[in-house]
Amino acid sequence: MGTSKTHNSSAVFPLEVPERNLPLVTKERQLGGAGSGNLARDTALLVETVREAGALALSLFRTELKNWTKGTSSPVSEADIAVNELISKRLRSVTPDYGWLSEESTDEVQRLGKPWVWIVDPIDGTRGYLAGREDWCVSVALVKDAQPVLGAVFAPASEEFFFARRGDGSRLNDAVIRAASGTGLDFSRMAGPKPLVERLNRSGQEISLHPRIGSLALRLCRVAEGRLDAAFAGGQSRDWDLAAANLIVQEANGSMTALSGDAILYNRREVTHGILVAAGRDRHARIVEQFRNSPPP
Repeated sequence: MGTSKTHNSSAVFPLEVPERNLPLVTKERQLGGAGSGNLARDTALLVETVREAGALALSLFRTELKNWTKGTSSPVSEADIAVNELISKRLRSVTPDYGWLSEESTDEVQRLGKPWVWIVDPIDGTRGYLAGREDWCVSVALVKDAQPVLGAVFAPASEEFFFARRGDGSRLNDAVIRAASGTGLDFSRMAGPKPLVERLNRSGQEISLHPRIGSLALRLCRVAEGRLDAAFAGGQSRDWDLAAANLIVQEANGSMTALSGDAILYNRREVTHGILVAAGRDRHARIVEQFRNSPPP
């Protein structure tokens, strides 16, 4: 399980959401006007809530927790439920007219009629969390009309807070991040299901991928910060796994789409997605083109 670090949640996160490029009021108009969507308020609310949720999850990390299996194989613990309740209370008390979609809440069909929707994964990577590994995170996005406009992914065990606002870039702990440029395919800098990635290998030689990252949201954020060249999701990922990280990749000069190149839409009746790929824009275009010419079975 490794040695646990001492964390000071009040000192770790210098994140200040910057005012860059355009006045915030202009950004709000670009995103559909004020109305029920107060972007300045929602930005501050999201950052503070995700920080608090991460601190709660970290306080329960590597302790004895009740856990059970949801569905056929998805683990869930009392920590997932506690963090979900905290996020729900903080966000919904301020934005009662917004929709809500969370992995750990009963789906509410009313969300389909809401232009603004919170999409939440209270602990993405629960299996690793319960095993004492650090590859888990809190992931929350605000979606407007099927596209994320705010996204935060917080990995408190490694003290990493990723944040993006549409049109305003992506940041990791207040430092601007960008996806790796170029079109080369270095398999040691790719993560995802090996049978899928091997379809890009034209050499016929054995390839070694980057070690598995249990949290899909965190795996995608590694692309946004340039630590991975590409990441794949092998199908069956849900809105809550993807929405925040999708925006973070996009705002870091990357692209994240279905393997066909089609955009990912959120807050639909069906929240499950097929095979996805994230990479810097030029590399993403090359990968999509190769799979078009040789699609997976």
